[in-house]
Amino acid sequence: MRVLPAGDGALLVEVSSGPAAEALHAELVRRRAEGLLSVREIVPAARTVLLDGLADPDRVARELTAAEVPDAPPRGERTVELPVRYDGPDLAAVAAHWKVSGPEVARIHAATEFRVAFCGFAPGFGYLTGLPDHCHVPRRATPRTAVPAGAVGLAGPYTGVYPRSSPGGWQLIGTTDAVLWDHARVPAALLSPNTRVRFVPVERLGAA
Repeated sequence: MRVLPAGDGALLVEVSSGPAAEALHAELVRRRAEGLLSVREIVPAARTVLLDGLADPDRVARELTAAEVPDAPPRGERTVELPVRYDGPDLAAVAAHWKVSGPEVARIHAATEFRVAFCGFAPGFGYLTGLPDHCHVPRRATPRTAVPAGAVGLAGPYTGVYPRSSPGGWQLIGTTDAVLWDHARVPAALLSPNTRVRFVPVERLGAA
């Protein structure tokens, strides 16, 4: 673990893996909730956690360097179910990569319990982990200029849902009508770090 200064009152903590970052984030959130850490924001990423708004970053850096971080994040208490139609344009490509059929991709994906590792890219976008290593897929060689809101995609070890239309290079396997980001909702983001997520298959409208 490396603890680096990141401007006035902020630290960037680098760890060796995604699970380690998730575990560190969960531990820091716990400490803040118990009054053991005074910090304005705790922002996880793939292999880092940013602490912003520290009154004494040097002291916190020393404490983190000497601390033992749990090996894995605790099991999230909150579960979100997302209805999904497995009708994505890259479903066949993912099936070929996994060496299974399209319906089997849907079955495997829907049977997986995902967890939000961190959020980013766009408001409401969560990077979900849970698929085994052999189901990781590369990004598309040529990104799309516009991916519709609600598209469910895979890239590397992650599953994600596009909260709004935007460019993107993920392999699209399905579609959901769930609203990932609503500024009128509290909280606005449907997904947050350590939330458990399950995809629930639904039939396409008009399907027999």
